[in-house]
Amino acid sequence: MNDIPYLQRGISPISTESSVLVSSSKYLNHPRMREWISTITLKRNGPDRPAQTEMYEVISILNEIQDLEYIEDLFTRERKSNPELDRWLSEGFMSQYKESDFEAYAPGTLGHVFYTDVIKQNFDIVIYDQDTPRTQYEYFRYRSGQTHDLEHIMTGGDFHYMGELVPAWARITSHFKFFSPELAGELSVLSMFVNLRYTVRTMLHYPHVWPVCQNAVERGMRVGRESGPFFMARYEDAFDLPLEEARAKLGYVGAEHVDTSAASAAWAERA
Repeated sequence: MNDIPYLQRGISPISTESSVLVSSSKYLNHPRMREWISTITLKRNGPDRPAQTEMYEVISILNEIQDLEYIEDLFTRERKSNPELDRWLSEGFMSQYKESDFEAYAPGTLGHVFYTDVIKQNFDIVIYDQDTPRTQYEYFRYRSGQTHDLEHIMTGGDFHYMGELVPAWARITSHFKFFSPELAGELSVLSMFVNLRYTVRTMLHYPHVWPVCQNAVERGMRVGRESGPFFMARYEDAFDLPLEEARAKLGYVGAEHVDTSAASAAWAERA
């Protein structure tokens, strides 16, 4: 044993009769996931494949990998000890607002900020199309898609590449604050993959952007730690309120807006 370098001790070679790659990890076993994760973490940025396009593929990959029945069971068990989640899922509220609904909100209100930062910038108010939810997990993802841009505003994450880290880390931190570790882990997989392309790619290729990247992660974590379960918020109740009042009403605490436009442009190799 003393002849084996310390960091190499404990390795147990495992034989297999399999003729293809096999692992105890369902993620590593998935060929598309292996290709996707290696590409989005190791690549440099370029105009041929904008960063926002990378998430469509991973959503379909996760649909193939995640055990949806297991996640449903986790939700069902969680509801027995989490009355707020049980009420939220029972109500099944889904937003019905249109772009034109935001034109009349007074300057400074949440509705007006959403109008100027999202609608007038030609962002879609729903980030990706989804079928009408039939399960608890489908409903959770449906609402997450509806509220993502609002979470940018409420957490202080601007609508640039580094700003994406803020709501993503707020989400992950909040999931683990309010749910069992097993359910929080399943619900945070997508947010983690959102993060990896920014954090790993920044460290490898754009270290001059790292301080902004790290600050965005820290700001998101702070909001997640200090806030209530904002992923259950009904934003229609606060569109007419000044932004800080809207945050207070919906349970957001610790948000700090930082302009990441210059760092994000450098990260995207546009500077």
